[in-house]
Amino acid sequence: MHRLHFVPTPFALAAFLLASSAAHAQTVAADADAAIPTVTVTASADASAKGLSRAYAGGQVARGGRMGILGNVDIMSSAFSSTSYTQQFIADQQARSVGDLLQSDPAVRLSRGFGNFQEVYMIRGFALDSDDVGYNGLYGVLPRQYVSPELLERVEVFRGASAFLNGAAPGGSGNGGAINLMPKRAGNAPLTEATAGLESGGHAYAAFDLGRRFGDQQQFGVRINAAKRGGETSVAREEHTVSMFSVGLDYRARNVRLSADVGYQDFDLDAPRPSVGTAGVTAIPAAPDGGSNYSQPWSFSKERDVFGTMRAEADLGNDLTAWAAFGTRSTRESNSLAEPALSSLDGKANVYRFDNARKQEIRTGEFGLRAKVRTGPLAHALVASWSGHWNEAKNAYAISNFAGFPTNIYRPVDAIAPAPDFFTGGVMSDPRLTQKTILTSYALADTVSLLDDRLLVTLGARRQTIKDAGFAYGTAQQTSQYDDSAITPVAGLVYKVDERVSVYANYIEALVKGPVASGNIAGGGQVANLGEVFAPYKSKQKEAGVKLDGGKLGMTAAVFTTDKPLLAVQGQLAGLFGTQTNRGVELSVFGAPLRGVRVLGGLTLLDTEQSDTGNPAHNGKQAIGAPKTQLNAGVEWDVAGVRGLSLNLRTLYTSTQYADLANTKQVPAWTRVDIGARYLTSIGERTLTLRARIDNAANRNYWASTGSSFDAGYLVAATPRTVVLSGSLAF
Repeated sequence: MHRLHFVPTPFALAAFLLASSAAHAQTVAADADAAIPTVTVTASADASAKGLSRAYAGGQVARGGRMGILGNVDIMSSAFSSTSYTQQFIADQQARSVGDLLQSDPAVRLSRGFGNFQEVYMIRGFALDSDDVGYNGLYGVLPRQYVSPELLERVEVFRGASAFLNGAAPGGSGNGGAINLMPKRAGNAPLTEATAGLESGGHAYAAFDLGRRFGDQQQFGVRINAAKRGGETSVAREEHTVSMFSVGLDYRARNVRLSADVGYQDFDLDAPRPSVGTAGVTAIPAAPDGGSNYSQPWSFSKERDVFGTMRAEADLGNDLTAWAAFGTRSTRESNSLAEPALSSLDGKANVYRFDNARKQEIRTGEFGLRAKVRTGPLAHALVASWSGHWNEAKNAYAISNFAGFPTNIYRPVDAIAPAPDFFTGGVMSDPRLTQKTILTSYALADTVSLLDDRLLVTLGARRQTIKDAGFAYGTAQQTSQYDDSAITPVAGLVYKVDERVSVYANYIEALVKGPVASGNIAGGGQVANLGEVFAPYKSKQKEAGVKLDGGKLGMTAAVFTTDKPLLAVQGQLAGLFGTQTNRGVELSVFGAPLRGVRVLGGLTLLDTEQSDTGNPAHNGKQAIGAPKTQLNAGVEWDVAGVRGLSLNLRTLYTSTQYADLANTKQVPAWTRVDIGARYLTSIGERTLTLRARIDNAANRNYWASTGSSFDAGYLVAATPRTVVLSGSLAF
């Protein structure tokens, strides 16, 4: 049954857009020399004097992006590897989530959290949880499981450890990279845009985007965004409903910049297709039909978020700038989950019910100073900052009998929802405090320029303190705690061979809070120290690379190695005994090498290895969910002779990966092809953009990723062929 939690307005608007396009086609063709109006928006999402880095040729990525406390840095002056995707690219991809957009990044693969539906981004073979994504430089402000792309001006991907630049990720991930999302701001030109769309399964979409500037010098800006998605997806019976509203404000004066954002998001999933556990099988069975759904009809996931940020920057002199920022989020979340655990290769599986309720309050902030100083032939860019993050989480859970009930991922069996009263923790209607995390840090850095700014050397360090306390479900009595500090240094070097070539190298570390002891001992049974919370640990990265700027075409190449402590079981105890080493080579290409042709893609070659785990069966083996090869190739071209029409093609390849630490369960390689089109025309003085996209055009059935919950891998099925249509009218 299709239940569209939606109003008919989007359908009417979509019909109007398509009809208007047809009615005006002859007029546009007859006046082929007439210019199609476009809307150019210059945003200053970060409240900085320079604003965001300008777009590179082709408009899909920017020339630079935010490097944490170092601010916005041009790609050719950066000692790190990163890509900043523009709002134009977000819109043209018709991205439905951050993960949807990042399918185009060759260093990133999309996965999912264990037992839930939050996005997990695998960067350089390490997981980055959606909890640990930044918003305008602040952690934990945006909704936890899903972020509406209508909020965003830029999606910035930083590849590599980043504890010095951004501080420790509060959720305990981010060893291989970071993601920062930049909010929309009112541009210099007025903007009023309405968008409506449909996709396979009857899922409907509508959005509204309004931007205006006020004042005698246009110093005040307002940007309002609203969006609604609802209906069944291309996966049978699965329904997504999203409501989002946000307001972005900014003030620009000669020596002061201010900005603020407030937003609300309501995210509901009904009968969402879950991940599949693999602990009970010795190999990976074939993926089921991509459009099938083995969820239970009573399963759901709901999340409500209210969030906001404020940021200020003031020039205290010609070469001294101060900044401060604050962010907050309040979350209410509830779930009824039923993840099948495979018991045989013919698809048989066992399911039990897991309900949980969650409340979370986040407060975060930072302030700092940037100064420019010259000492003889050396120019210094100095920065000092302090940051703090406070997180209080309240949780409760209720689980049905672990014996569960049978189903089959190829022939699903719907069961009556069992009572979740076999094993409980806390009160579902009134969750109590279960975790409190406080992170504070201060950082100092100096970027020295010499040889007429051809050589840039960055040195710095951050002292981070992590306080984490656990509390018993229901009673809120403290059960564990740690209070630990560490210093994470950074060293970066950039040498500009000429205007077109830069070579770089860096050493940088990641710092995350320690994991919780879990796992099974040899012969069966759980570890003796189950639930023990370990102290924070570091990952250490070395990287070197080269960047080429051809004006119209940009390329980067990097080699890297990262060592990370590994949670392993030795004897009766779990601990940080082992080491995981990820080594790799990255290549990326972007720009517009020919008139009317835009390219975006790259290649990641990755080798992972576990060592000193205490288990000979794991030593020398690859990590879970880390494919050796990731290849992306995207091209868009303007069709000659058909003014305003562009076609695009994207191919994604992911090699085999393992779903267990002993590397006995191999997930097959997969290739996916996406195709699309965009048509730009005018209705009077208004700009109409029609977009169409077909994801997984060949309708391939495959396991898209495998995640890890300690030593147990789980599988995420790919979505089937999905058609997405939309129309945007700019007034």
